[in-house]
Amino acid sequence: MQVRTRHTPTFGVARLVLAPGEMVLVDPMTIAATSYGLAVEVKGAGAKAVALCTAGAEGGWLDAAPVLPGDLHLVELDGKNGWCVSRHGWVASSSTVAMNPESPPMKALFGGAEGFLNYAHGQGAVVLACCGALDLVTLAVGEAVTISSDHVVAFADTLQCRLRPSVPDGVQSIHTGEGLVFDFAGPGAVITQTRGPRRLSTWLRANGVSSRS
Repeated sequence: MQVRTRHTPTFGVARLVLAPGEMVLVDPMTIAATSYGLAVEVKGAGAKAVALCTAGAEGGWLDAAPVLPGDLHLVELDGKNGWCVSRHGWVASSSTVAMNPESPPMKALFGGAEGFLNYAHGQGAVVLACCGALDLVTLAVGEAVTISSDHVVAFADTLQCRLRPSVPDGVQSIHTGEGLVFDFAGPGAVITQTRGPRRLSTWLRANGVSSRS
């Protein structure tokens, strides 16, 4: 799969160019257009829905346009290290990349419950979307930082991380990340976004703005 981006960094669209018979996994909500004849099969429903898109004998392409405006980022997995990815940040991945919400890193963070992250491992490309602009935080060995869960798009599994409440006794949810922050320690990288989708939604409601306005 080749990934070609356009309209970045504000309204990123990713064109996924596929070889003959190649398959890619895509968030069905992001599919804007495909080459004629490209097969699309959606499995699951709601937030867990995944589209299996397969090119024909002559290859094909698919345009993925994230729901929220912002930048795009491509992570190339080498088969050695995986990445923890926000469910809302994932756009697409090669069929050679596995997404495993029950992996050891996820169990360590969420204690076996279903959380707001997924775990990507294997070899191939993962396309990520940000709400707003993208920042890459690179931590050296022993360097530490605290980041709101709403601003974390993905992070390498080489990092040490801890998930904790942002405010003691405040509202919190491991299903959405509400009220939680990450403590990270290097070495490794964290991909962050300059706008938090949950905070944006809260601000809109507080100011009397709805999706039907």
